[in-house]
Amino acid sequence: MLRVRSVRVAYGQVTAVHEASLELEEGSIVAVVGANGAGKSTLLRAIAGLNRVDQGEIELGGRPIHQMPAHRRVELGLSLVPEGRHLFPRLTVARNLELGAYTRRDRGEVRRSLDFVFATFPALGERRGQLAGTLSGGEQQMVAIGRGLMSRPKVLMLDEPSWGIAPKLVNTIFATIADINRGGVSVLLVEQNVPRALSLAHRAYVIQTGRIVLQGTGQDLLGSELVRRAYLGL
Repeated sequence: MLRVRSVRVAYGQVTAVHEASLELEEGSIVAVVGANGAGKSTLLRAIAGLNRVDQGEIELGGRPIHQMPAHRRVELGLSLVPEGRHLFPRLTVARNLELGAYTRRDRGEVRRSLDFVFATFPALGERRGQLAGTLSGGEQQMVAIGRGLMSRPKVLMLDEPSWGIAPKLVNTIFATIADINRGGVSVLLVEQNVPRALSLAHRAYVIQTGRIVLQGTGQDLLGSELVRRAYLGL
């Protein structure tokens, strides 16, 4: 579904991602884990078209997309839920969600997608008229994920979905990600909660200083000595 080949991303003279490669099979969850500043978010932004790729290729469904603008990638089925959520705080929950469907023209289908999001996150249905800026962190994350789903993606990329969320809601967010995946959406997950990410992922990659240094199934990496020492404190 998604293939990244030898991608390099730089900020001026500083290389943030060094020839990174990964694959996301259709219907699977792939996690990218690593320390702060390792290049995880930069890689996702490059896949989404928000950071320029200096070298390498990105394919979605076998189609090269690395030279396409970001909105065209959304139209083809790629959606990013960014770190920090980036909602419009003075717009309602419903309006924030509807903005996720800006590439779609069939209003009836958009309405059905909105109903699906409210079914996935019942709390948002109850708050559809509330300003997004007045929601809790967990509720705002639900809006961000729901907005990503409004484009009807084939691949949903999630950047730190448990960031800034009360511990009791983290389980809800990860359970919802699993449900979304079971519904047929492939998921690329960047997450600092390494145990949860690896437990959820079918496959995972470890990135250090912009380089992919380890890959395998989620369970394999949970048992890796490098992962246990560097990220699990064991």
